[in-house]
Amino acid sequence: MNAPNRISGGLIDRSQSLHLTFDGRRLSGHPGDTLASALIANGVRMVGRSFKYHRPRGVFAAGCEEPNALLELRRGAAREPNSRATTIELFDGLVARSQNRSLFSLKHDIMAVNDLLAPFLGAGFYYKTFMWPRRFWEVLYEPLIRAAAGLGSLSGAPDPDRYDKGFLHCDLLVIGAGPAGLAAALVAGRAGLRVIVADEDFLPGGRLNAETHHIGDQPGHQWAADSATELAAMPNLRLMRRTTIFGAYDHGSFGALERCTDHLPAADGKPRQILWRITTRRTVLCTGAIERPIAFPNNDRPGIMLAGAVRSFVNRQAAAPARRVAVFTNNDNGWRTASDLAAAGLDVCALIDVRPDARPPQLDGTEIICGGQITDTAGRLGLRRIKLA
Repeated sequence: MNAPNRISGGLIDRSQSLHLTFDGRRLSGHPGDTLASALIANGVRMVGRSFKYHRPRGVFAAGCEEPNALLELRRGAAREPNSRATTIELFDGLVARSQNRSLFSLKHDIMAVNDLLAPFLGAGFYYKTFMWPRRFWEVLYEPLIRAAAGLGSLSGAPDPDRYDKGFLHCDLLVIGAGPAGLAAALVAGRAGLRVIVADEDFLPGGRLNAETHHIGDQPGHQWAADSATELAAMPNLRLMRRTTIFGAYDHGSFGALERCTDHLPAADGKPRQILWRITTRRTVLCTGAIERPIAFPNNDRPGIMLAGAVRSFVNRQAAAPARRVAVFTNNDNGWRTASDLAAAGLDVCALIDVRPDARPPQLDGTEIICGGQITDTAGRLGLRRIKLA
């Protein structure tokens, strides 16, 4: 099964093929893919509709900050709504379904008429418009509004999975297994401290897995893999992948959720998730940074993504969001994205920098525009054109 936007390179395992289903369509992927990267590699641009106006939505980020790609996973009693496709590790047989679409299909959503009525649907529309007559609220108005604006649905059946809880103690809790977290854990572990490293990703390394930088004489992702191997071999260190620290409490206590079998086709009697209470003497927070988008009119169309996210999908999962790309930036980090995309064989048609005195790198076939600004975009179901000033 051919994935049209799969390119060379990346950290995926091409020796194995995995299959998934999205809205009834059978697609392919590889170990190392997320659900989002598999959809992108298969040319899927639109993954859902917005909450209120039912505008088309596509993958926007590459991590837990993803606002758009919220999908329903699995079937029957195990159905799980509002799952971020960018954090779901792909496994064979994964079933996903788009949300917040009505009647016909994701592409043909009759509730998209709300987008045309947007000038008449103000912020106070939800609660104050349908209050009369009062008896109509529960029997008519509320069910209709929920059906039009719901983000997902549960099956209503008992959860078939098993869950567990536990307690852990350590001298040092390292939250995040990026370059800073791995370095801190190596120092503490080699010093003999009891260390716990928790990271929500299944592959330690953080941004090192999404970049082309070298640490010393080896690629950054290789340094991360070697560091994770050394940490896993330490008897005084616990490396917890697929684990989210969700709260900090009194007396050095932290709440953690470990997803034990979410990435497997079947749990085989094992707990799906474990809720941990971790008590630690000291904590190192190494969660990295979240990229902020540039605001411009209609910047929510499928095909518009964060520059760092595009670089992550290309360098880590060898998934190209498009074969022809324009990069819009207000800092040097955008230049790195343009260079990496060009090196991957993609057509970077334009590099637009809002700074008039910027000196970005010259790329073959790329038009450099300094002091430019995107003033609008076009495309009903996905980005087709941009308008510049």
